[in-house]
Amino acid sequence: MAATPRRDPALLERARAVYTAVVSDELDKMGYRDQVMRPDIRPLVPEARLCGYAHTVLCVPVYSLPDEPYKLEMASVDAVKRNDVICVSRTDGSFWGELLSTAATYRGSRGIVIDGYTRDTQAIIEMGFPTFVRGIYMADSLGRIDVSAFGVPVVCGGVTVHPGDLILGDYDGVVVVPNAIAEEAITRAEAKARGENQVREQLAQGMSVEEAFRRFGIL
Repeated sequence: MAATPRRDPALLERARAVYTAVVSDELDKMGYRDQVMRPDIRPLVPEARLCGYAHTVLCVPVYSLPDEPYKLEMASVDAVKRNDVICVSRTDGSFWGELLSTAATYRGSRGIVIDGYTRDTQAIIEMGFPTFVRGIYMADSLGRIDVSAFGVPVVCGGVTVHPGDLILGDYDGVVVVPNAIAEEAITRAEAKARGENQVREQLAQGMSVEEAFRRFGIL
């Protein structure tokens, strides 16, 4: 039986202080080299940040109107918990909008990543709900896509995401940290960030890049 994913608010506070690139670098060193989502997953605004635990949603295409419209899509949002980042599998329809953003915000969601599209973008931007998507598309999901399950492993942005994985996103993109190694990955990222601060200071004072790398091992 799989262990229950750890949900540590203190770890989230630490994770918010590091940026995605250093986390990605440390995951590479730990042997997790396929944790960065494809570069076409972009934030609606440059300032958007994601930091929370994955609440996964599996989408499938449909070609007719369902008997119970939006049934599992609504259930997936109603199941969101505080500090969740919603992660939606690849879909070629518009999964998200203003009303669902409002509901997710009330439940304490930290944002959403969709390997697909959203609409109502100006309203979402105005409410400040962090939204990372492939693009913008106004056509409703009804009769085009449906939710087949949530709380299951999904592929989002080319990365397999398990419920409870740590999701970090900023203007550089989105990185997925497996829950079991999240503490170690963030600790290592914090150390690298401190090292980069030292390197930055030395480079600003004229040290060559080659000498800085030789001395600090960071680039």
